[in-house]
Amino acid sequence: MITIKEVAELAKVSQATVSRVLNNHSTVKEANKDKVYKAINELGFQPNSIAKALASNRSNSIGVLVGALEGSFFGNLMKEVEKKTRDANLHLIATCGHMDKKVEAESLHFLDSRRVDGLIVHADKLEDEDLIKLAKQDRPLVVVNRHIEEISEQCFYIDNELGGYIASKHLIERGHRHIGIITGDMDKMDCRDRLDGYHKAIKEAGIEANVDYVYHGTYETESELNSQLAKQMLDEHPQLTAVLCQNDNIAMTVYDECDLRNLVVGKDISVIGFDNSIYCRYIRPTLTTVNYPIRDIGINATNMLLNQLNGSKLPVKKRFNPELVKRNSVHSII
Repeated sequence: MITIKEVAELAKVSQATVSRVLNNHSTVKEANKDKVYKAINELGFQPNSIAKALASNRSNSIGVLVGALEGSFFGNLMKEVEKKTRDANLHLIATCGHMDKKVEAESLHFLDSRRVDGLIVHADKLEDEDLIKLAKQDRPLVVVNRHIEEISEQCFYIDNELGGYIASKHLIERGHRHIGIITGDMDKMDCRDRLDGYHKAIKEAGIEANVDYVYHGTYETESELNSQLAKQMLDEHPQLTAVLCQNDNIAMTVYDECDLRNLVVGKDISVIGFDNSIYCRYIRPTLTTVNYPIRDIGINATNMLLNQLNGSKLPVKKRFNPELVKRNSVHSII
């Protein structure tokens, strides 16, 4: 096994210089960096990352916990985080919680065992107290898509109630009075907030709320539950003129059910989504939805970690407002 001593001898520098190069110290002269990297390549030296982490108390890695590894929502988040960390000469270690409290806890334990320098956490099922406790540890932490008052300075989120409100209000302004809604998992705060926004808009317009118009589904892609609910909703309430979906995955399911019934979205019935996933602009009719700026959240969350880890002074914004993206899936009945 090639050692640091052999690298130092070939590069004609001290072992301390080799160590500083491997740990990305800014004090190393460029000429010495070149010598060390040349020697590393010539010898085929492979540094022991665990030993390196123990020696420097830095692993040069960021740990990320997300809810799922499929779909554009988490894909866009991961893309931006990975790009920012790589630009900072760091690496990403990602794991998935699968919307299960036990799996989320196990995933965080795994990231801790890898001695990551900072954490970006998207946790659906862990309690607020669990994340507050995690925030007290001696490691930078940011929480995305969730607001916890006790650690609000470490949270990156949107106003989900406002998102549900502006989507519902748009339908009401187009003349709709019988508006069904399919939510995500009601264990999630963002689902409850979006439902509150729906109720707020309905009440504000003087429309009598109908609890039978509310169906509780899931954010998951290709969900059998959402398919069943879309069918059930349209069977039970043929008077509905619009369906508000708490994410774009749900909206795709409603599109499918409408197609089976020869209902033309944007003409016979209106559908509105949430997230502004990439496929919203490519399906027909294009989907009116609420933009969730997940890319910006990923960038700003990573910026905060880099500021803490490297003393950077990158801009950080924590609270974002949703925006309605009007396309062709909503029609007027006024």
